[in-house]
Amino acid sequence: MATFLPLLSTIFIATSGILVAIGWYQILKGRRATHQKFMVTGAIFALLFFIIYVSRTIFIGNTAFSETAPVGIRDAYYIFLICHIIFSTTSAVFGIVTLTLAFKQKFAKHKKVGRYTATMWLITAPSGVMVYILLYIMYPGGTTKPVIDAIFGW
Repeated sequence: MATFLPLLSTIFIATSGILVAIGWYQILKGRRATHQKFMVTGAIFALLFFIIYVSRTIFIGNTAFSETAPVGIRDAYYIFLICHIIFSTTSAVFGIVTLTLAFKQKFAKHKKVGRYTATMWLITAPSGVMVYILLYIMYPGGTTKPVIDAIFGW
């Protein structure tokens, strides 16, 4: 379970990013109904990621980066992770705003905000996959710790 949940949540976030990219393409082609389906489904996958991530953090903890990785790699990882967390949190807030504007049919504002939201999400999703690759494939072996300890390498 310690490695299954991170893999599952990474699959969900990658799927979300792909769906958002396809949804954005659909609106550029003028296919509003198809755009809506892809974007809502992308949001659902992002929500599934979030539920798994928060549940895992609460009940299991987070995995610390490998202590045997070179110091430069470790430092770069933590800087990358903090940037990812800031960007993903910002993206999530923008996502909620963008979806709310769409459901309220405020399409002019939705279009303006949505461009930024989609761009941020198309950076956030791949960076989340990269965090998984670094943490579980390239430099595995960290211990499971409370989230703050794992983020700051304590």
